[in-house]
Amino acid sequence: MRKIRTGLTAILAMLMVLTLSLASCSMPGSSEQSGDSGVEYVIRLGHSDTEDNLINVSLMHYADWVKEQTDGRVIIRLYPNEKLGDNTDMAQQLVTGELDAMMMPQGVEATYAPKIATLGLPFLFTSYEQAWAVTEDEEVAEGLTQGLEDYNMIQLAFWENGMRQITNSVREVKTPDDVNGLKIRIPDDAMTEAIFGELGASTTKFAWSKTYDALKQGTFDGQENPVANIYASKINEVNSYMTLTNHKYESKNLVFSLSTWNKLPEDIQEVLLEGAKTFGQEHRNSVAADEEKQIEELEKAGMTVIKDPDIEAFKTATREVYTDFELQNDWTANLVARIREIAATVD
Repeated sequence: MRKIRTGLTAILAMLMVLTLSLASCSMPGSSEQSGDSGVEYVIRLGHSDTEDNLINVSLMHYADWVKEQTDGRVIIRLYPNEKLGDNTDMAQQLVTGELDAMMMPQGVEATYAPKIATLGLPFLFTSYEQAWAVTEDEEVAEGLTQGLEDYNMIQLAFWENGMRQITNSVREVKTPDDVNGLKIRIPDDAMTEAIFGELGASTTKFAWSKTYDALKQGTFDGQENPVANIYASKINEVNSYMTLTNHKYESKNLVFSLSTWNKLPEDIQEVLLEGAKTFGQEHRNSVAADEEKQIEELEKAGMTVIKDPDIEAFKTATREVYTDFELQNDWTANLVARIREIAATVD
């Protein structure tokens, strides 16, 4: 009986290894998995946003372009809406090599590359263009992603999440005091947690794909996200108020598992890298360009939008976030100074 159990254990272990192998990027000879003749590589790319979110639209453009540029050798399969797990789960799958690529929010990425969290300090930027100038500075960008390689990851390009706003179903938020006591859903992001802690909110980290239902059921009073995500996920149906605080900037970046990346030929790596930058900029532009129109449509749908909150009061209320971040990381002061220097060059 013991031998039978031992044998079954060995078989189960072998099956688990096989499953993990199949889950990673398909290598030459895998055309039968894609259903297309001539396909050599199938790349599984996961993200947390809905199918009609602007990020998924640009990812579809990216996938089509890569297929065309590689003459059909490479197929990128998209898995939106947390189909492969939430952002934290997918990041861990990159570490283990179970997943090929994902769109990684900087809050999750900061777990592996701590300096990237600096981009999310409260009220650091006053425009998208300032943030883009910083991430387009090669020296700064390289420093922000430092550490990913230690966790079997490589970032191809900065994409967008956006300037973040506050929504809720309780009251209009015009001052920090109006946030105090609200139950707020937040992503897995230590910087966001610190900001709303200073504002006196009760925060819970929670999967984005489940947030709409949680807001509808009253589990949370509100949440915070860029306008593009609020619009695509129809948060106006479950939250009556949105306040345009722009309290935090967040990128969402195309990150590959090195287990996959290192198996790809150099010519395919070049195509993937070029496309990541091109369509990352397309996505950034669309998020910024569509924001005003999306706000108008949310208002037409009945959402109350507070466009003139007391930003100076919010800045004062979250000042300690900078102090605490500097105490935790001795590189913060110099990095923030460099970011502000670059941002100041942008009108």
